[in-house]
Amino acid sequence: MSVRTQSSDQSAEAAHRAGFACFVGRPNAGKSTLTNALVGKKVAITSNRPQTTRHTVRGIVHRPEAQLILVDTPGLHKPRTLLGERLNDVVRATWAEVDVIGFCLPANEKLGPGDRFIAKELAGIKRTPKVAIVTKTDLVEAKELAEQLIAIDQLGRELGIEWAEIVPVSAVGDQQVELLADLLVPLLPEGPALYPEGDLTDEPEQVMVAELIREAALEGVRDELPHSIAVVVEEMLPREDRPAEKPLLDIHANIYIERPSQKGIIIGPKGRRLKDVGIKSRKQIEALLGTPVFLDLHVKVAKDWQRDPKQLRKLGF
Repeated sequence: MSVRTQSSDQSAEAAHRAGFACFVGRPNAGKSTLTNALVGKKVAITSNRPQTTRHTVRGIVHRPEAQLILVDTPGLHKPRTLLGERLNDVVRATWAEVDVIGFCLPANEKLGPGDRFIAKELAGIKRTPKVAIVTKTDLVEAKELAEQLIAIDQLGRELGIEWAEIVPVSAVGDQQVELLADLLVPLLPEGPALYPEGDLTDEPEQVMVAELIREAALEGVRDELPHSIAVVVEEMLPREDRPAEKPLLDIHANIYIERPSQKGIIIGPKGRRLKDVGIKSRKQIEALLGTPVFLDLHVKVAKDWQRDPKQLRKLGF
């Protein structure tokens, strides 16, 4: 078993490489946090609630010798709704198209049925190299980490998966994140850069703004709400009659929930929660877009949207 740490030898590649890597893992395995750490800026929303990511976010890592495009997928899981089935289809379609797959397994949780479910699916994809990434290493002692590395190696042997690498990382503690990029790059095909220097994602701004609002809305709500929240940005327009040195962007967005009873949870007593969501997300949006923003939020009910194909289409799934 070859486990990589910072002192491992690294051979310099002469030819430029460019390609796609995708992080998979069960919900809340640290995929989005890792994407953000590698890109060096927030391009994927993170939350301590499972199933946060619904869109395939591409984060772009620029290096002199390579361009690594990270595809962030929803966590693969046993679906209970039409939305769940669609998210799983997105994952499988993505796996078929990337150059390397990173399987994220948290260091602080023993391998479970969810990990096996994904590993079995991965075993069926023969040609694509697979890297086992042990995330959240800052949360465990050395002994626990060693046990997890051995368990992952054994899982690979059992299912016939040959790990190209097994890499322990901590995105939060910034440990071995650069090393992970060093190890992914040689697995990419040779070729020129696919995106212009400076681009960090190809996700449309409107989608990213909606995701930042949804992230703020997810914070602190009760357990039954995470899947029920969808956000649609209706319009983003520069306000007219503003001097050039004082621009203002008007953003109108709707937060959709599934049942009228959930409206009060999102809005909060005397509208305080919704106001808080607005303040938090506005700061993030302004940092993302680099311009002052006026954010207008409304909460609407889209009854049982996760199970209704028409509603799912309207909400962008």
